[in-house]
Amino acid sequence: MSKSLPYSTRDVNYDNAKFRQRSLFKVISQTLLTNNLKRGFISCSMGKFLALLLIFGVSYLILTNSGLVHPASDRLTKRIMTDGEDKVNMNGTGSVRKFWRRAPRLPPRLSPDEKGDNHKSSKDSADSNWIARQQKVKEAFIHAWSGYEKFAMDYDELMPVSQRGVDGLGGLGATVVDALDTAMIMGADEVVSKAGSWIEKHLADRISQKGQVNLFETTIRVLGGLLSAYHLSGGEQGLNSMQKGPKPAVYLETAKNLADRLLSAFTSSPTSIPFADVILRDASAHPAPDGLSSTSEVSTLQLEFNYLSTISGNTNYSIEGMKVLAHLKTLPKVEGLVPIYISPHSGEFSGDNIRLGSRGDSYYEYLIKVWLQMRAHEGSNVTYLHDMYEEAMKGVRHLLVRKSIPNGLVFVGELPYGSNGAFSPKMDHLVCFLPGTLALGATKGTTKEKAMKENLLTFEDLENLKLAEDLAKTCFEMYSVTSTGLAPEIAYFHTEEFSEGGLDGGNKSSEFVNDIIIKRADRHNLLRPETVESLFFLYRITEDPKYREWGWQIFEAFEKFTRVDSGGYSSLDDVTVIPPHKRDKMETFFLGETLKYLYLLFGDSSVIPLDKYVFNTEAHPLPIQGLV
Repeated sequence: MSKSLPYSTRDVNYDNAKFRQRSLFKVISQTLLTNNLKRGFISCSMGKFLALLLIFGVSYLILTNSGLVHPASDRLTKRIMTDGEDKVNMNGTGSVRKFWRRAPRLPPRLSPDEKGDNHKSSKDSADSNWIARQQKVKEAFIHAWSGYEKFAMDYDELMPVSQRGVDGLGGLGATVVDALDTAMIMGADEVVSKAGSWIEKHLADRISQKGQVNLFETTIRVLGGLLSAYHLSGGEQGLNSMQKGPKPAVYLETAKNLADRLLSAFTSSPTSIPFADVILRDASAHPAPDGLSSTSEVSTLQLEFNYLSTISGNTNYSIEGMKVLAHLKTLPKVEGLVPIYISPHSGEFSGDNIRLGSRGDSYYEYLIKVWLQMRAHEGSNVTYLHDMYEEAMKGVRHLLVRKSIPNGLVFVGELPYGSNGAFSPKMDHLVCFLPGTLALGATKGTTKEKAMKENLLTFEDLENLKLAEDLAKTCFEMYSVTSTGLAPEIAYFHTEEFSEGGLDGGNKSSEFVNDIIIKRADRHNLLRPETVESLFFLYRITEDPKYREWGWQIFEAFEKFTRVDSGGYSSLDDVTVIPPHKRDKMETFFLGETLKYLYLLFGDSSVIPLDKYVFNTEAHPLPIQGLV
């Protein structure tokens, strides 16, 4: 017990003594002995005689009083005392009982130290519960990896039901690289050792021999994974120089080899907008078959290329990546919102389709994240990125945010024909990245409490934070409204202008069963991370435990319906029926993102702090230079 506190054990014992029951004799004798008249009164024989007479007299009254009370009268007295009224019963005994009635015994008081210990015990119990849940996520990761290792090692992805591998991302062993930093964060040393060894032995050859890959997917999954592994294994005095696996330099050299080939997408294009596809073996690039690039894809490369420039000393990576954002700044927008296609030939947007789902999503995410990454760099002028982000979020609130009926879920819809066309109440699960991004943009990674205390939040920040919390609830309800407790790939919302019957999620007990419409073609679940990503960001920033609880419910649903006993987890065909049919595919992002965000959500907030790291769109944490 701390001795520095003024409130001591002696004080506690004194306070507790005040509430101990005392006998009648002690009451009278202690009263007399402590009275101011004590000295003069007891000093004479007459005083002693009168004192004894008083004691015997009072004792006699008490003893005789108990025998005079009539049973009926006693019951009346009890009723009166129970009613809490100061009344005298018919034979006058009520007043005597009232006079001698003891004060209620109060519970002992605790010292501040003991109170703190109790609070600490309660907190320790809660922490222990979340540590146990975090361990469950780690076990799920090990199970997912074991299925991949047994049946699909060397391939990009696992087909867990068929127990075989498939190359859908260029044949670079994407699951190995995507999962590596998750294993490092979890302390899954055996996985780190095996994945690191595979990268050291095989990946460089794969890069030099393979054919076509998508610039965006390869950058966020493979390049991002290598760069994060470099830092987490101790590169540039990163987190853990004792990490299992190869030396950090292996990850850096492999990343440079890959990035040098990916740069051809930038240098081959006639504009600042890179081509979509790269042929790795001859470092050449070409546009997608329709000639267009996705807006989100060309604007979601900069975190990775900027960090590579920082650790390699080669500024070309950053220069090429940042040219894209500088060019996008000059293009016309609709209240900060942009169409989902852009031409690398003309450098102009193509079409009018505006949405924050596929092909549009991470454009908005990287505006704020690249600003956070670069703002501390000496000589960097990236204020325009924050301005573009703020303008875009105003546009989202004005043009895309609506409420469902009958229960008012806040959602983000689409403008498939631009701002002059009809509004669509369609929301991809991909849009559920937005609550986390809004929260991050509002507080810049610090907690809401700290930001409020230091007066760091503007009115705009507060509006964005409120929208973040509203949208996070909607994203969670997209899970809880279904029979499986897992969200569909796409949901529509019941509005005054749009309604379709018979297309609910199957959970009739959900309060929002009539708000959310799930069309038959959209009922699949791909093990996506966006909702748990936002729950992670919102828990870190608001410290509200409900986001952890929601994350745990989602994890339990994954465990119940997507786990494959032989190893791995499978996407589902239809989340509205039980049992759901397994789709036979485990995406790399289930290990790289979904399980990583759940693990971090249930863990200590000091691990990968949001004010010192940015997560790329594939959940690979990259340090903010100068802060880590």
